[in-house]
Amino acid sequence: MVPTLQQLLVAHCPADADEARSLTTMLDLLPRLTKPLSRNQAEAHFTASALLVDDDAGKVVLLHHVKLRRWLQPGGHAEPGDDGLMHLTALREAREETGCQVRLYHSTPTLLDVDVHLIPARGDEPAHQHLDLRYLVMAENPRQLTVNADESSAIGWFTFDEAAGLVDDNALRRLIRKGRDLLSPRDQ
Repeated sequence: MVPTLQQLLVAHCPADADEARSLTTMLDLLPRLTKPLSRNQAEAHFTASALLVDDDAGKVVLLHHVKLRRWLQPGGHAEPGDDGLMHLTALREAREETGCQVRLYHSTPTLLDVDVHLIPARGDEPAHQHLDLRYLVMAENPRQLTVNADESSAIGWFTFDEAAGLVDDNALRRLIRKGRDLLSPRDQ
């Protein structure tokens, strides 16, 4: 059985104070948003993204986002075909933005990370918050990586350390660190 959005959030354990604040914001906003997955929900809406990993090579995908001009993980808005299931949004976005066939790391949708971030006003779209649900996703054919010019100006496989050095956002560094730690547990 696939957990509801509320169940996913309640079950998630934040890694630090910033992630805890994001989780609290999401839980506070969820009951107030009439259409929480719709990009037409002006104040805030849920999005999904993928930390896409080539486990054999120990690398992660980053793309240089065309509109935001930053190195980011694949992700975006829910669409009707996702049936309201945000892990399907993360998988679809990863496929569309990278050209790779992908699958969830866990067979049951499990959040790796959550983050609330501000999207600046652009054109007729006001500034709003993305309530981003982040999943660990595995590439099944990593050599098929291709740039989707509508989404990014560059794309590549990077070691976890290289990726952490490219990004300018602490929440994304946290996501990268969580993926690395989950896939390469430290000796105890």
